[in-house]
Amino acid sequence: MSFKPSTNAKPALAQPLYVQADALKGRGSAWAIKHRFSKDLREQFDDGWGSLQQEAEVEHLPPATQIIEERAKTIVSTNQSPDIGFDISINPYRGCEHGCIYCFARPTHSYLNLSPGLDFETRIVAKVNAPELLREALSKPGYKPRQLCMGTATDVYQPIERELRITRRIIEQLAECGHAFSIVTKSSGVERDLDLIAPMAAKNQVAIYVSVTTLDPHLARTLEPRAAAPHRRLRTIKTLAEAGVPVGVSVSPIIPFLNEPELERILEAAAEAGASMAFSIPLRLPWEVDPLFQDWLQQHQPDKAARVMARLREMRGGKDNDPNFGTRMTGEGIWAQLLRQRLNKASARLGLMRERSPLDLSQFKPPGDVDSAQAELF
Repeated sequence: MSFKPSTNAKPALAQPLYVQADALKGRGSAWAIKHRFSKDLREQFDDGWGSLQQEAEVEHLPPATQIIEERAKTIVSTNQSPDIGFDISINPYRGCEHGCIYCFARPTHSYLNLSPGLDFETRIVAKVNAPELLREALSKPGYKPRQLCMGTATDVYQPIERELRITRRIIEQLAECGHAFSIVTKSSGVERDLDLIAPMAAKNQVAIYVSVTTLDPHLARTLEPRAAAPHRRLRTIKTLAEAGVPVGVSVSPIIPFLNEPELERILEAAAEAGASMAFSIPLRLPWEVDPLFQDWLQQHQPDKAARVMARLREMRGGKDNDPNFGTRMTGEGIWAQLLRQRLNKASARLGLMRERSPLDLSQFKPPGDVDSAQAELF
């Protein structure tokens, strides 16, 4: 299915369209927000929340997820940002069922003329031809492997992946060619692909970063309603580490007065589980994420809302959001400096590396070379 983006470049934040509260179980946004461009069946899966029992209550099912199959033209994106530690990325899905209210990728649904609110969580675009596109890209004459990261926009292991298995097919292609990669996820679904990931990790071709935003299950359930529970993510870190996979923890985003007081405790729990690396990014509120997040604050944290926004503005040069390279991923001012100091000191005490170790790109072989080598075996 194809979409034609509108040409209007300003957010249209007029009267919000809300849906009935009793229809929102398991969703992060209650707002089908206007944007600047004009009972699904599931495999049973333990996400740590006891959802197997909850979803049996038919009358409380969340709004059904719609999957839009797309035959994309390209799948490998080149990073033009100097403040991100990878060169190319792959995102097999647009939109994310996890429903994290703070997700900086929400505004991308505007390009499809869909809402960055509920549509982002319930109308998921699946790039069903992603593995084939990747093989074509890796086969091009002169292709040179670079640091590749998956899940940089939306989670590659969101619930629909259990059915579509696009991410697994991509990893199969990368494993066949020996192309190193990293993944950022807040899902325990990554454990499914350990049969592919662990052998590559033994050759320094894989690193996994698990996002642990909070240890408070109540906060997690409202902030990230369909992502794995905090204790389940820690168990994923332990499982990966025991399998020999280098695993880091992303304490992102840091939100003042909400999960910010937990920073050291999260790092300690992750290190105890087996994490060896750590990083953190202050909350970003680009475009429609700003009103969505503030609406969420008023619903779930009304007593802290004003303080949270005031502190965020202190770290963003007096604005709700700072899109500038160099400061957007770190913040600025005294409070941003203190957060970095806390992260650095806790990481040093716990033996968590702050710099990502480069993966080995030298073992890459284009698909054609791999096919020839396999043919010689016969």
